Amino acid sequence: MYSISSTKQQILKEKKPVYLTSVILILLTFITAFFPRILAAAGAPSAINFLHFLIAPFALFVAITKTRTKDRNQIAISWELITGCLLLLGVMITSAFFNKTGEINVFLNYMILAEPFLVLLAIICIPLSKENYKKIRAWLLVACVINLFTAFIQKPLIDSGRLPRLTFTPQDAIQGVFYLSGAGNYVSCSISLAVGLYYFFNAKTAPMWQRIFWVSAGFYQVLISDSKQILVTFFLAWLLLLLTQFKNLGKTLVYLISFILILVIFVLAVQNLNVQGLDAFEYWSGRTHLYGFNGPAMNSKLAGIRIVISYFQSPLNWLLGLGPGHSIGRVGGWVLRDYRSMLVPLGATIHPASTITWNTLQNDWLVQESSFFIPMFSWAGIWGDLGFLGLGTYLYLAYIVWSRIAKDDFSRFNLMTLFVYGWIITQMEEPAQTMVIAIMIGLQWHERRIAKQERLLAADLATDSNF
Repeated sequence: MYSISSTKQQILKEKKPVYLTSVILILLTFITAFFPRILAAAGAPSAINFLHFLIAPFALFVAITKTRTKDRNQIAISWELITGCLLLLGVMITSAFFNKTGEINVFLNYMILAEPFLVLLAIICIPLSKENYKKIRAWLLVACVINLFTAFIQKPLIDSGRLPRLTFTPQDAIQGVFYLSGAGNYVSCSISLAVGLYYFFNAKTAPMWQRIFWVSAGFYQVLISDSKQILVTFFLAWLLLLLTQFKNLGKTLVYLISFILILVIFVLAVQNLNVQGLDAFEYWSGRTHLYGFNGPAMNSKLAGIRIVISYFQSPLNWLLGLGPGHSIGRVGGWVLRDYRSMLVPLGATIHPASTITWNTLQNDWLVQESSFFIPMFSWAGIWGDLGFLGLGTYLYLAYIVWSRIAKDDFSRFNLMTLFVYGWIITQMEEPAQTMVIAIMIGLQWHERRIAKQERLLAADLATDSNF
């Protein structure tokens, strides 16, 4: 018989230590960015929304210091991303110094803009195994399924009045795990559709009905939550992707024919089907008097830019902006407003340009009818905060991802959706959405890397067998 002491020693001997690996930290960053809104709505402290900003840099530090990769391409891409992120930080600190901006503004603005690049860098710099690749993908898919079905559950509860919706309309309050947050329905639907398409194109062993089901479920969520701008964004992103395919005539024709076919089907559905959510497209397309260079829509959209320029006091403002979080981006337009009581005691500074723009949009009937015309949007916000230097640095980071990492069409399509979102509202700076896209792009990159390694290994084995 075993003695108690010998049994205890055996248990201790077999017990494996648990390490905070790069993959675990990447997943922890994703989880803390994806689920805090619904936790805050359930009563958790609002500070939980900022937790991922602390975890992401730590995850990157561990990934960089612990990686053992010897892949030259992997190392070169990592250094390019590091350089771009440091340049963005340098421009932001310079702008903050010039405009006397609070340190907390710098931290928040930098993390909102740079976090997806930091997470992508953390994924790219490690020699991700096939097992860990599947683990990250599984967590991504499960989280997005939870978001989708949470939205479906919310609809009957909101319609029956059993679930609060605050000042949101019954449709806008269907927000999945982004419940009771500004533009939460847009973020939730964007993620559902994007991940549905990711599953459709990547789950090649799954039955076709299953792959179509998840895309259709995302489309249905768009309809019940009145998130019509998501469909417009996806169509425009598809069109922009089409414009980049002219070097490949065959692929261009396939994309063009598919685009025209789906567009025709969609227009016919809008004109002939009485479906909730589709009627809005016919309503807005018929109001042609609003559009045009000097029309009310353009005047509403450019109001924020005019206000920012009115506060320029030096030619340097064109290069460095008004300072991080001082204009019409996500930090200045939303974060400092929503979390003012928490951030101002920490030294956050609020610029009059943000306040005046908010007052302007509150009194604009066109903005109240549709967020398409809101004067606070990401591209204007990055320029307003950091000037042309900051905007150029951010575009340089995007170029690195486009040219070095996102080499497949689906990854580039996702980048195009973010580009389009940046012209509508500040959704391009939504942490959960950009992180989902960063993870999908990173997974696509590693899938190509793993496939290449398997091909080389198979070729080596075939060569050895010939001897």
